[in-house]
Amino acid sequence: MTTDWTVRAITRAMLPVLLLLTLVELGSGLVLGSFEDTLLRYPSLLVLVPVTIGTAGNLGSVLAARLSTAFHLGTLSFAPDDETLVGNALATVALAATVFPVVGLGAWSLSALTGSTDLSPWTVLAVSLSSGLSLAVLAVVVTVVATYAAYRLELDPDDVVIPVVTNTCDVLGVVLLYVAVLVFV
Repeated sequence: MTTDWTVRAITRAMLPVLLLLTLVELGSGLVLGSFEDTLLRYPSLLVLVPVTIGTAGNLGSVLAARLSTAFHLGTLSFAPDDETLVGNALATVALAATVFPVVGLGAWSLSALTGSTDLSPWTVLAVSLSSGLSLAVLAVVVTVVATYAAYRLELDPDDVVIPVVTNTCDVLGVVLLYVAVLVFV
């Protein structure tokens, strides 16, 4: 794949993606607004919102960078048994399994320092871990699909995949956090 490094080519490739992602981000705000009262009632959950979506976006971005590098090196085949693909996907989920408990307990601890812990640490941990692991799995799926779509559309995955993954993780993060709050709180 040859990359045309002109303003016109980059704009033609990125503008539709960025416009679509702007609309997707509006959905995140709508979902966040729908459970604002719950977040304000339980500050430890409010602390989880930016950390959860940021962490998932970071995990997806790291995976996107690794898959993009493997793509450019010609070592990525998009086959279900591809060791590069499967290994990186499993590493992303395993990293999420270690990070999100720390995020949950950290959010509860920060809330405890300010004296506003209406939820038990176990509830905050359950919300963080369940939403975080679910989000990590979906981030892997979104990253693989976006990388494959970039390949099929002859776009440079370095330009397209990370914005798609981070914006999609923002929306999915808010939605999954909302679902976890409904289940555990």
